[in-house]
Amino acid sequence: LTEDEDVQRMLRGSLLWKIKSRGTPRERLFRLQEDGATVCFEGGFRRAHSQQSFSVLHMEAVREGRQSEGLRKHGAAFPERHCFTLVFKGKRKNLDLAARGEEDARHWVQGLTKLMGRLQAMSQPEKLDQYPFWIHGVLQRADRNKDNKMSFREVKNMLRMINIDMDDVYAYKLFKECDRSGDERLEGREVEEFCRRLLRRPELEELFGRYSGEDRVLSAEELRDFLRDQGEDASLRQARAVIRTYELNEKARQQDLMMLDGFMMYLLSAAGDILNQEHTKVHQDMSQPLCHYFISSSHNTYLTHNQIGGTSSTEAYVRALMAGCRCVELDCWEGSDGEPIVYHGHTLTSKILFRDVIESIRDYAFKQSPYPVILSLENHCGLEQQATMARHMKAILGDMLLTQPLEGQDPRDLPSPEQLKGKVLVKGKKLPEPWHEPQGVTSLLDHEEEEEEEEEEEKLQERSSQRVRGSLRAAKDASQVAPELSAVVVYCQAVPFPGLAHALRHPRPCEMSSFSERKARKLIKEAG
Repeated sequence: LTEDEDVQRMLRGSLLWKIKSRGTPRERLFRLQEDGATVCFEGGFRRAHSQQSFSVLHMEAVREGRQSEGLRKHGAAFPERHCFTLVFKGKRKNLDLAARGEEDARHWVQGLTKLMGRLQAMSQPEKLDQYPFWIHGVLQRADRNKDNKMSFREVKNMLRMINIDMDDVYAYKLFKECDRSGDERLEGREVEEFCRRLLRRPELEELFGRYSGEDRVLSAEELRDFLRDQGEDASLRQARAVIRTYELNEKARQQDLMMLDGFMMYLLSAAGDILNQEHTKVHQDMSQPLCHYFISSSHNTYLTHNQIGGTSSTEAYVRALMAGCRCVELDCWEGSDGEPIVYHGHTLTSKILFRDVIESIRDYAFKQSPYPVILSLENHCGLEQQATMARHMKAILGDMLLTQPLEGQDPRDLPSPEQLKGKVLVKGKKLPEPWHEPQGVTSLLDHEEEEEEEEEEEKLQERSSQRVRGSLRAAKDASQVAPELSAVVVYCQAVPFPGLAHALRHPRPCEMSSFSERKARKLIKEAG
């Protein structure tokens, strides 16, 4: 890839604006390092500039244009085609960037995408070939005063760079064990020893010793015995193939022998995973009715932190959907200017627009999985804003939104995930037909919400009794359903639970009930 035009531009470096929610955007020089896997940039820290970096290995995606909450809110000053977002694995926040020109942005988006693909496709030997260059680059950047020695602070900086979240006390214990000179600095072999200790797995070493015997080397026959003890129908030929693939020492590999490092490399690879790799893809029968499946579901999806004063964000929906979640929750409340909002009611959590949430769901619902997404609406809005919610879902989701039962589907059965591929289903309350109340509005008391309120009262005793009574009243006020919102509820009609005996005598597959944990425990005890 060194001859690639995009990668060459990244190696030369580009001035990119770093856009954050607080403060004015800052222009920084971003440059790809020679290892082809690390990007360095200057970061501001207490008025001084510090070198910061990230590894392409830790990136999950690159988004072109204003496809992040941060850029939509704070990137309006930059043309859309100059903007892009780097999304990282784990808890690291997105990096929102804007280039000086469209061409520069395109080089970075395309170049990073190519590097991510190349690194993911690398074989184990290729990764090992790159490792010395990569770790050398990390050590150089972590050594801030360039004295070729590592203080404990510099070691902690190195651990952050390679994405190792380690307890400070344990890290310092390792540091002291490796500091042979006792001068609170690691150099040369001491640094190497520290890195080796990071990689130690005593339980795997014990296992290796049990099968390899006194010579601490596994023969192909001994490896075969180990594989058979794990329940695999392994032959001598298969054991030799494992050695040829994972053994690091050239001489040992030629003699069909496996050392400890090769054994660990094998066990920690995908081939050594307890999970059958075929099961990383959908392998089940997906043609059963929807209610025959466990559904990966998210509670209070909008929250990025705690549920009392945390931040609500559309990015939380993106992460849930990209993690494979198929049911997300929207707590909908009355907003200003006629626009419904999503947040954890009666708390200090921040608020986001319902419309923005639906746009994020449209963009990411089916990137990770083609199977249906259920929007679980906890509705606290009045009739007017309920109608607005329905309009937004129809306008934004378009044909994705299921508004009618599937043609030719037996009404006594729910459709299957296979039949509902690419569809968004709304879970909420539905008007009875024909409507009995004037102006097409009915009152449906939602016992689930009442139970949730009871549980919240127990969990969050710091709330005043007046506020809890107010929230109960709000839940009852929102139990009126606008016909527009009712119309988009098809297969997930939320109803109060009629009791097990009644439900078994009169099954209605399109109706569903939710329980508080207290109610669920009571039902298990009485009729488990």
